[in-house]
Amino acid sequence: MFIEGLPYENPDAGSVFDDGSSGEFSPGAPILVYDFFSGCGGTSEGLRAAGMRPVLGLDIDREAIATYAQNFNGAKAVHRNVCDLMTSELEHLFERDRRSPVLFSACAPCQPFSRQNRQRKEEDGRISLLAELGRFVRRFRPELIFIENVPGLQSFSEAEDGPLARLFELLDACEYSHTCQTVEAQTYGVPQNRRRLVVVASLFGPFTFPQPTHGSEAGMEKIVTVRDAIGHLPAIQAGTADSSVTNHYACSLSERNLERIRAVPEGGDRRSWSDHLKLSCHVGLRGYTDVYGRMSWDRPSPSLTTRCISLSNGRFGHPEQDRAISVREAACIQTFPDDFEFFGSVNAMARQIGNAVPPRLAEVIGRALIEHVDHHMGIA
Repeated sequence: MFIEGLPYENPDAGSVFDDGSSGEFSPGAPILVYDFFSGCGGTSEGLRAAGMRPVLGLDIDREAIATYAQNFNGAKAVHRNVCDLMTSELEHLFERDRRSPVLFSACAPCQPFSRQNRQRKEEDGRISLLAELGRFVRRFRPELIFIENVPGLQSFSEAEDGPLARLFELLDACEYSHTCQTVEAQTYGVPQNRRRLVVVASLFGPFTFPQPTHGSEAGMEKIVTVRDAIGHLPAIQAGTADSSVTNHYACSLSERNLERIRAVPEGGDRRSWSDHLKLSCHVGLRGYTDVYGRMSWDRPSPSLTTRCISLSNGRFGHPEQDRAISVREAACIQTFPDDFEFFGSVNAMARQIGNAVPPRLAEVIGRALIEHVDHHMGIA
């Protein structure tokens, strides 16, 4: 079926691999990752740490793809709108006689489904991006599919024609076993209160989500905190950088905002301000207390957004230094390794980090997927 605005795909073309999973994979061959809506590569980084091999990063964001290209040597970084990409254009990246399982990651932009988006509209073009994945799934039949988004995607999709319902219909038609679960990232070692919906589909059979690794129960590792994540970084002032650490730059602040952050204790917020520091828009307002707030050293941070280095856009103040967190500190809280370098404007780097799947979360799921494959191949 041809849909206006989408590239035409012959519905009778069939899969490049008509028999689906070959079942003849080489023992120990790494799972190959094709990262749709890759952004800067949070999912690819986590899956790489788990032992998989990124092959493709695809995104419409030019600066994010520049970051991806610099951090994933050997992977192809493609700056394209997936809506304009024909499946045939990716065929050269696949071996017809595969010896490695293939994983498609499709972590589409979450803003249309976020609780913070109070003006979301049905006609938002980003809502249909998940449906774009279907063309590539039908054509290439990856053994595994990994999708991460905000939990709001599930409630947004309660209607029978919602994006998640349509995705599950596709997976059923393609004979995938699929499951979804809302996970708390901090229970997997991410120093951040970040709830995410994770969908996993497999041609091998049912997938079981890994048990939480971090918490207060016996046998668990302790929850990772802001101090654990950024306490090793050198102190800097607002508007300055430390060149000894990649991307360790903090945005400048006006004199009035410097006065405001100095008046906020660790873990505090604008409610500690004197009257002369208060904004007129906050007078009589009980909500939005996180803005201009400081993080707490010994707790996970709040969920990072695309404006995570801006003091006025959330509880993104450093626990004790008079500034918002730096680009590198935001990356550490998202669990990017210290040598992962971001490119583009400062705002672009913040957007890349805020949009990213925390690599640690992707790594935990990735390790469980490797065990899942090994089990069904009789390796473990």
